[in-house]
Amino acid sequence: MNLHARLLKRQAEGKPIRIGLIGAGKFGSMYLAQVPRTPGVHLAGIADLAPAAARANLERVGWEPQRAQAASLDEALKNGTTHLGDDWRVLAQHPAIDVIVECTGHPIAAVDHCLEAFAQGKHVVNVTVEADAFCGPLLAKKAAEAGVVYSLAFGDQPALICDLVDWARTCGFPVVAAGRGHKWLPHFCESTPETVWGHYGLTPEQARRGGLNPKMFNSFLDGSKPSIESTAVSNATGLAVPGNGLLYPPASVEDIPYVTRPRSEGGVLEKKGMVEVISSLEPDGRRIPYDIRMGVWVTVEAETDYIKNCFEEYNAHTDPSGRYFTLYKRWHLIGLEVGVSVASVALRGEPTGVATGWNADVVATAKRDLQPGELLDGEGGYTVWGKLLPATTSVAMGGLPLGLAHGVKVVRPVKKGQSLSWADVAMDTTTHAYRTRRAMEDLFAPQRRAA
Repeated sequence: MNLHARLLKRQAEGKPIRIGLIGAGKFGSMYLAQVPRTPGVHLAGIADLAPAAARANLERVGWEPQRAQAASLDEALKNGTTHLGDDWRVLAQHPAIDVIVECTGHPIAAVDHCLEAFAQGKHVVNVTVEADAFCGPLLAKKAAEAGVVYSLAFGDQPALICDLVDWARTCGFPVVAAGRGHKWLPHFCESTPETVWGHYGLTPEQARRGGLNPKMFNSFLDGSKPSIESTAVSNATGLAVPGNGLLYPPASVEDIPYVTRPRSEGGVLEKKGMVEVISSLEPDGRRIPYDIRMGVWVTVEAETDYIKNCFEEYNAHTDPSGRYFTLYKRWHLIGLEVGVSVASVALRGEPTGVATGWNADVVATAKRDLQPGELLDGEGGYTVWGKLLPATTSVAMGGLPLGLAHGVKVVRPVKKGQSLSWADVAMDTTTHAYRTRRAMEDLFAPQRRAA
């Protein structure tokens, strides 16, 4: 609870946390907006493949031009400014950098960045949760072996959900369910970057003003991102996932404890202790008042009559039985909050969410009929969306992880709605990302792995 005080102490001592940011897109820009207002940190370097676009984002969030004029990282470290370049290795390999914030949104590149940072003895806050979804457990293991901290990013919903789960368990409550909200109707899984803004609720003009990437936002809308983030939560907390994908039960905030109960008690869960995503739309498309679309939640259980009575005495909103109670945050602030992770890993040596096992996976699933020779374009694109499955199911079927479904050629016909397998595509087996994923399968499920 004293991170701010510790940051002030580092500032007073002239020993700020030295940060390297890889990727200065929307999420990275939101973090950049907070850096000048945060004591005890020095964002020494930014690496982006498009430095001119990154500089434009710095201007957009209000950075003074002279703040990012350092000719080199060494100069920036010396005079307290920021170096902007296109080579991420400069940041990952410089001995003075303490924490790498991986913010590219490119899962294959993110694995390279994380592995190199670990090898150089640096903590990593990984905003690119797509990479965590397909190989997070092994990334966590490699970080631990290197003696550094690997963490999900606070402000993104997975870390916030992990925080609520930790609160519940630390208080002695069994977690019945936990998750996030989402604007969902079943046909959204077919959405493309051309249709996203109408479904999402923004105009193209609003999207352009905010510098919003239609493919990235479509990955939220089409169900890929909810599946990815639910996978990260499951692997970090040990909560189970639905057997055949997220259910997206519609509910207001008040109704969450009603629906996040086991089916045997009137809810939607297969069992207690699961992740799920709550829809902010009724099945007919009507908006639900007081929704949890942009928020996170955890449902806990009163195991005794005394605890149940306490819920009642303090007006906690529960299900009709009085035993299930939901705590929630109705909003999350994305990159504006990531400083909590930076401070936690650097000052406490603690992640704000990290994989502890392999329970869940996200499998690339066809948005339409796919033919041999077509190229998959990853999450949020025109070809596939991500379906949440138990890891055991994915491994048994040889499921193609969504995070590796980028620029990959289809080699045999795949029907709309069918989840793809390794055998359906021609993979580039030379990447660190591919080898890391396969090594994770060998380590966590050696007897079940499909060829």
